[in-house]
Amino acid sequence: MSDSTTPSASAHQIYQAYEGSTYLFGGNAPYVEEMYENYLANPGSVPDNWRTYFDALQHVPSADGGNTRDVPHLPVVNAFAERAKQGTTRVVHASGADSELGRQRTAVQQLIAAYRNVGARWADLDPLKRTERPSIPELEPSFYGFTDADLETVFNTSNTFFGKDTMSLRDLLNALRETYCGTIGVEYMYTTDQNQKRWWQQRLESDRANPKFNAEQKRHVLERLTAAEGLERFLHTKYVGQKRFSLEGGESFIVSMDEIINGAGEKGVQEIVIGMAHRGRLNVLVNSLGKLPADLFAEFDHTAPEDLPSGDVKYHQGFSSDVTTRGGPVHLSLAFNPSHLEIVNPVVEGSVRARMDRRDDPQGKQVLPIIVHGDAAFAGQGVVMETLALAETRGYHTGGTVHLVINNQIGFTTS
Repeated sequence: MSDSTTPSASAHQIYQAYEGSTYLFGGNAPYVEEMYENYLANPGSVPDNWRTYFDALQHVPSADGGNTRDVPHLPVVNAFAERAKQGTTRVVHASGADSELGRQRTAVQQLIAAYRNVGARWADLDPLKRTERPSIPELEPSFYGFTDADLETVFNTSNTFFGKDTMSLRDLLNALRETYCGTIGVEYMYTTDQNQKRWWQQRLESDRANPKFNAEQKRHVLERLTAAEGLERFLHTKYVGQKRFSLEGGESFIVSMDEIINGAGEKGVQEIVIGMAHRGRLNVLVNSLGKLPADLFAEFDHTAPEDLPSGDVKYHQGFSSDVTTRGGPVHLSLAFNPSHLEIVNPVVEGSVRARMDRRDDPQGKQVLPIIVHGDAAFAGQGVVMETLALAETRGYHTGGTVHLVINNQIGFTTS
């Protein structure tokens, strides 16, 4: 019986394989390539199923074994076509007194400035790709009079931190897009301090906003992500229906907190005061401050001892602990928080200022405030701006605050 059914089963498998890849038939190649070009230019412009397919391709190592993202192919093809029309292919160095080359040199500097100023508006910040990114002509070489034939022209790029004094227009454009239009959007050109601008440019452009981690660092990041997601899954399974303000969708926040705490310890910080609203608070208590999971579960089970006649809900509770960092022990304090999400901000700043005075630390080098915001609350609650306005005021200065905004793309009371 098995012999008679084997050919049929094999044919069925072959048919399934064919059905699963028939859309990649050679006759469809131009259509697929056109969609891929559109995807590379704007992922939100292609249907969801194709975007998922193309997203998976981005995780395939490039030809040189690196993780460089693919770039649109059409400009490359057009550039070769234009060069062919001009005869012998040659590399043009934009130098000398030629007026057209002089205009192009100026245009290249304008292109660099445009990416530094507004590149964040084209950054790939929406993992759901719900809306298309806006068209920004200033980020396109054609806005400055360049054509595909100019992509191999070499320009002076010594005012950048890409590691080369000269780059072809194509390489420069790819570097700018990778740095300022990837999954990190950076706005810093508004500052009037030129040293701060250069610091940001050096930090971003030297590794193209894509820091290189070794195997041990990658394992540590994975461990923190797994811990964050594992806790949320357990609470969702064990305590169904109980309000807990999950961190789901923002688990990388725990990784960020871990790096900030360790980095602060290396810089000599002795105390960190944290203020945050409800979302992700339980995860921070366990995975950042080291609260025992059993104590948290006891609060869910209503078996935890209560010192006060009337207790508070678990996602309002504060906590303090001493944690070990790469630079030594650091004391962490999570401020108690009421239902008014952002009112804890001035409380944290006041607590930090008091600790600075107690430590005789006028510059705030030993105490670090961290305030965590929700995306809607940050924009909608006036106390946020009122607290920011105290930043440089005598008697209220805390040496700077780290602000983290958890954007789950849903304003809790607005959507």
